[in-house]
Amino acid sequence: MTLGDKFFLQQIKIIMTMTRFEFKKLLFSVVLFAIFSSSVQAQNDGKDFHNWAATPPMGWNSWDCFGPTVTEAEVKDNADYMSKYLKPYGWNYIIVDIRWYVGNDKSHGYNEKDPNYVLDKYGRFLPAVNRFPSAAGGKGFKPLADYIHGKGLKFGIHIMRGIPVIAVKQNTPIKGTNVTARDIYTEKDQCNWLHDMYTVVPGKVGAQEYYNSLFELYASWGLDFVKIDDLSSPIYFEEEINMIRKAIDRTGRKIVLSTSPGETPIAHADHVQKSANMWRTVGDFWDSWTQLKEHFEVFERWNKWRSFGAYPDGDMLPLGRIGIRAERGDPRMSAFTPDEQYTLMTLWSIFKSPLMFGGNLPDNDPFTLSLLTNKNVLKVLNESTNNKQLFRDNDKAAWIADEPGTGAKYLAVFNTMDQVSVKDEKAVWNSGLISKETPKQGKSLEVDITGAKKLYLVVNDGDNKTDWDHANWIEPTLYNGKDSLKLTAIKWKKATSGWNKPNVNKSVSGNELIVNKIKYDNGFGTHSNSIIEFDLPEGYTRFKALVGLDEACINQNVGASVKFLVFTENPSGPLPPKSMKISVNLKDMGLSDSYSIMDLWSGKVLGQFSGEFSPEINLHGAGFYKIVKATK
Repeated sequence: MTLGDKFFLQQIKIIMTMTRFEFKKLLFSVVLFAIFSSSVQAQNDGKDFHNWAATPPMGWNSWDCFGPTVTEAEVKDNADYMSKYLKPYGWNYIIVDIRWYVGNDKSHGYNEKDPNYVLDKYGRFLPAVNRFPSAAGGKGFKPLADYIHGKGLKFGIHIMRGIPVIAVKQNTPIKGTNVTARDIYTEKDQCNWLHDMYTVVPGKVGAQEYYNSLFELYASWGLDFVKIDDLSSPIYFEEEINMIRKAIDRTGRKIVLSTSPGETPIAHADHVQKSANMWRTVGDFWDSWTQLKEHFEVFERWNKWRSFGAYPDGDMLPLGRIGIRAERGDPRMSAFTPDEQYTLMTLWSIFKSPLMFGGNLPDNDPFTLSLLTNKNVLKVLNESTNNKQLFRDNDKAAWIADEPGTGAKYLAVFNTMDQVSVKDEKAVWNSGLISKETPKQGKSLEVDITGAKKLYLVVNDGDNKTDWDHANWIEPTLYNGKDSLKLTAIKWKKATSGWNKPNVNKSVSGNELIVNKIKYDNGFGTHSNSIIEFDLPEGYTRFKALVGLDEACINQNVGASVKFLVFTENPSGPLPPKSMKISVNLKDMGLSDSYSIMDLWSGKVLGQFSGEFSPEINLHGAGFYKIVKATK
């Protein structure tokens, strides 16, 4: 008999000799200790919220395909697909994005004229029942969350920072307090692109209690994930984030916190890392190569701030069928080429960004599904360590990482070469920089085109990258003396746009052409970087137009700076080669022996290499490899 056995028998004898009263006292003490231990454990779980996202979260978000109009049936369809096809690969979050509390919202923007808000007596938004029927009777999102949990998945929502404007107008009480919504709000720093909310004033009596009541409600629904918008750019609301963190931890429920939008100010990187599970590094990311290429610089900047349970977030994956009722663009399969889609998934995986798929999952084609279910690639996302950039210039880049415990290395190689544009000096007209600060947000142009056979309307990025660079060519007209011809009456030969596609007599987002608050019926809507090419009819000698930023970008908190240029000769240089070899010095990776290299996307072993590895990478494409020391 062991000492442990003897001690156990001794305790049994003691219990058997106790009176009933003594036994009840002991039992009461045990119960109290259990309750205390449970409480301490809940508090510890709160402090260790990073454990709730031990690997980068992977899921689906309704924004890219349904904007602010997603319905319960559509959410369930995506949950059904994820459960059947993606759950075995680690995908498990289903996120209902913005404005689920508005019964009459619209696609391609927001209904702010007469929104039909739904909220409870404490000023907390509830799901619109016409869109989410199971929420009837005050049930909120609990029935939908139960459905998703029943599929073995997790449920999340998007909310806006602050307290509803309508709650302030109705002066609703703050649950558990003697104060009301009017006691804790300020109009200062209200979101400038959506006006549903007012700022909650930190330190006001009832401010923390408001957020407490909000997350009590969400916890009762069974919430697992919350994405909070207008929280981190252009202003980083540190004190409000602190209130949110306390409110989540107080519930005892493991609710993953995602902050938005981006770029989160890097001066606050330490705070957001210690307060949230993921935070945005860019503004809204769509199926634009220019935006995708920008991520190489952004991810290098944020790489050192990733830690266990805390991930810089490159935003949703605009893959599959998007734009169904979205804010931007028409229904479409992603405009990214297959090679660009490989680049996207490879870069996000080796950087260890959260993966939130933006397309409507039931519409996936086999290729899109293959991008999401490659176990080799997802293993890098979930398990790799020491992830970092190896090199980068304008034409190529490489990232490396370690496979823990094996000595194997991961290598991602990217061909980022672009067609070189002719210098601005060759333009026959140049607007100079046009931004939101430019008077009337535009300029008039008139240029001599005598003898020209071609006309190229070019919009290039200004000085704020390409975020929200919505640009309009208004009343573009050709003249020959008294005769005139609207350029919109001529079919262009070729047209490109940095985001979505150019439109005739509409903005690039499909809305009315508006510059300086004036609506126009005639013109082109596009987005930097853009080239619209025309073959000119004979005899025309002058070209006139108004150029300017479209109204859609004026109230945004980022971007919107462009240059309009007119060329009468091809503004672009020769097309880059369809592929190129990119040499990687294995010694730069600390590898000085002979190594077997496997292509992670195909699973094929490419052979043994030493000294140098030079894969052929398609234009805008990527190669993803596992490197293992060769056995002798």
